[in-house]
Amino acid sequence: MRTIYGIILLVALGPQIFAQQVNMSGIWTGKLALPNSMELTIVFNLSKNDSGIYSSTLDSPDQGAMGIPTESTIITGDSILIKIPVVQGFYSGKIFFNEMKIDGKWTQGGMSLDLTVKKVEKLEGRNRPQEPKEPFPYNSEEVLFENEVDGVVLAGTLTFPKEGNNFPVVVMISGSGGQDRNEELLGHKPFLVISDYLTQNGIAVLRFDDRGIAQSTGNHDTATSEDFAKDVLAAVNFLKTRNEIDKTKIGLIGHSEGGMIAPLAAVQTSDVAFIIMMAGLGVPGDSILYLQGELIQRAEGTSEEEIQKSVKLQREIFSIVKSSNDDEKLDKDLRDKFYTEYSGMTEEEKSKLGDPEVYLNMQIKTITSPWFKYFLRFDPVPVLEKVKCPVLAINGEKDLQVPPKENLSAIELALKKGGNNNFEVKMLPGLNHLFQTSTTGAISEYGKIEETISPVALETMLNWIKKTTD
Repeated sequence: MRTIYGIILLVALGPQIFAQQVNMSGIWTGKLALPNSMELTIVFNLSKNDSGIYSSTLDSPDQGAMGIPTESTIITGDSILIKIPVVQGFYSGKIFFNEMKIDGKWTQGGMSLDLTVKKVEKLEGRNRPQEPKEPFPYNSEEVLFENEVDGVVLAGTLTFPKEGNNFPVVVMISGSGGQDRNEELLGHKPFLVISDYLTQNGIAVLRFDDRGIAQSTGNHDTATSEDFAKDVLAAVNFLKTRNEIDKTKIGLIGHSEGGMIAPLAAVQTSDVAFIIMMAGLGVPGDSILYLQGELIQRAEGTSEEEIQKSVKLQREIFSIVKSSNDDEKLDKDLRDKFYTEYSGMTEEEKSKLGDPEVYLNMQIKTITSPWFKYFLRFDPVPVLEKVKCPVLAINGEKDLQVPPKENLSAIELALKKGGNNNFEVKMLPGLNHLFQTSTTGAISEYGKIEETISPVALETMLNWIKKTTD
């Protein structure tokens, strides 16, 4: 009987004994499959103190976010719970000690997604052959400059050739969302690659962290594209103080939303000598969202019926936002709309959303933000009609986020209407929204492609800058 009870006790306490004996400290990593077909690498760094209590940090290397603090890491038997309030999420799962893996769920913003992580000795880096390494064959200087209008201090890097002076210069302007000076995304650093290429070919480059991101001060969450344009103007004013720079040859290169901000800044000063719009907007913000929604879903294999249903709902929601001037009423209207739709969902659709109130609060926070409301109502045409400096507008043929045909034709028409005869509009074959050589243009390819930016795109920009500034 004693032996039998011993076996029963061992079986009952098995997971707890393993949890005490197996050291969980180390690197645990896996791929999180997002609804838009993108994959994000998730890394938990676990450590245990002398008292046997675990703590952890979270890395999202594809997004350039490292060392994100967690609130608690609780291991009970074969279960683990990691709370990460800074991203309004948590991870919970079952530990398989013999395989050193955890099958679990990543929960954030009301959504719950499968995430399996395994313990590894070290992380395998992605191959990014274009990424430059120090020492650089040019000057690279850390700089600070101030947007005195908003009291924001921007931190950046100014690169310029070691020999000579009076260099043409470009200010890099990032796309939507908080971006660092390299516009780091999915393991790629497009602005670092562009900066390196241009500087090695005689063009100085200033790239900087968005306000409220990395080393720059300010609040990114409350800013609109107009505010970011002020930061760009502050960058232009800073460059005018530098002896290395030709003050008559200061240009702007904006990617995606940055291609919308560049004209916004250029029409406010005579100090901008030229602009390059990389996948910049030619049609209104809401139109961009409708177009990209259709194209991205179609690339993911979504049925036409589901696509049209999604676009219809999107139009209804955006209409509510655009027509509202009362934030309290807007909040109520959006909640009423959501729960009307929610009541008609299948149980499977509801389960994908997770907690409906958490999901709704996250969605409302996004679409009622100052940035989103501004973007939704923004029409680039009146601004483009006022741009008098030389313009190069380029798009990738396979861009699903800023479709090339609709936007390039609208940009060309607006510039012509405004009397600007010094511009070029080019659609670059085979390139996606990040100007990578792409198979389909789908977002899911961005991180998998080793190329950061196509040499064709780099050469197109360099040759045009040289021609424009000679």
